[in-house]
Amino acid sequence: MAPPSQDNRQRIIEAAREAFTTEGYRSSIERIAQIAGVAKQTVYNHFPTKEALFDEMTRDNMNLFLVSLSGSPDHPRQTLIEFGRKYYEGVLSGQCVAWMRMIAAESGRFPEMAQRTYQLGPVAMLDQLGNYLERAMQVGKLRNDDPLFAAEMLYGMLSGVERTRMLFGVQREPYDLDTRVSAIIDCFLHAYAP
Repeated sequence: MAPPSQDNRQRIIEAAREAFTTEGYRSSIERIAQIAGVAKQTVYNHFPTKEALFDEMTRDNMNLFLVSLSGSPDHPRQTLIEFGRKYYEGVLSGQCVAWMRMIAAESGRFPEMAQRTYQLGPVAMLDQLGNYLERAMQVGKLRNDDPLFAAEMLYGMLSGVERTRMLFGVQREPYDLDTRVSAIIDCFLHAYAP
């Protein structure tokens, strides 16, 4: 069982995710504390500012699928398929798409928040993916090339039209996740074959 402090921290993060997704970045610490069922000071004990709380949620979202990039560079297909599955399950989930919509809608009023989220989210993910691809290139499993560009290309292939459909609220086309992810990774690996 998690210590009460850790339990409160997680409840605050979940409450903030709900508040920000439904009310936007303007949602107050008071509202987040109310949803979490804790005192406002408890929120501040864990997160000194609203920005710190928002940034922690962004990191938490990214950790859902970046763990798979710790795999061996000797087996890029296996590692990248795992990454692709987690990407679809995490980033292309309804919750994450709602989060992206909120950030896009609030970016004009809160440009610093949007910039920080972009750096903590997509840029951090591309850096970690690029680092993994560079390791695979160094051991000769992928063609030696610009690893960051390769990461951007793979990110684009995985996101594809599916993310656009979801951002516009269009019903997802039925597909088999394993087949789709495997086809994307195999196409990428063919393009970067040594």
